Amino acid sequence: MFLRLLFVLLIALNIAVGAWLLLGQDDVHGRSASDPGVPELHLLSERPVPPASALAPIASTSVAAAPAESTPAPPSVPVSAPKSTQQTSYTCMALGPFTTQTDMRNARSALSSQAARMRSRQEQTMQTTGWWVFLPAGGSRDRALELGHRLSAANVGEYFIVSNGGQSNTVSLGLFKDPANARRRRDQVVAAGFPAQMSERTESVPEYWLDVVIADSGRSDWRNRVRGVGSHSTGCF
Repeated sequence: MFLRLLFVLLIALNIAVGAWLLLGQDDVHGRSASDPGVPELHLLSERPVPPASALAPIASTSVAAAPAESTPAPPSVPVSAPKSTQQTSYTCMALGPFTTQTDMRNARSALSSQAARMRSRQEQTMQTTGWWVFLPAGGSRDRALELGHRLSAANVGEYFIVSNGGQSNTVSLGLFKDPANARRRRDQVVAAGFPAQMSERTESVPEYWLDVVIADSGRSDWRNRVRGVGSHSTGCF
């Protein structure tokens, strides 16, 4: 009797355990502990680890996107080319006068590689052609001839009477290039008792100039290229 009762109890216990296992475990039947439509929560430790090949593109994408999120660089400022601290200075001079155009052209050719700019010009100038010793006109031809006879009697030779022009009837005593010789002749005639005079003879003649702009570094070299003329400062052009 006791064994039969123990057997019945064991069977009831097995039935109860089986019912609990069958009806009391939600995972056994695939039921969810949450309400329908609500996403399930998963622990980080429960998330599957992606393969290394999938992590590489993500990492590179994050690195590439980093500059876009960083502070934008300031706008670039154009950098100008450095200016030369050494500036060439120039001197403007007038070279001349040259006697002929050929001389001026030769000077221009000699300075073509040295001068920054050049220009040639012609000017008219009064030039001394000599010194004239004479006796003033006597007023008439006869009086001039009489004065000439008196010069001959005083041993003052080498004279002639001007017959035309603005100095007509003047007794010329000579034309001299050297003013010292002209003064000597005048003093000789004055010592003989005649009122001799001396005057400078001039005429308008052309002279040629070359204006140049030369760097100060080569200013002293132009005299080695062009000789026989002077120079003075002039306005730059």
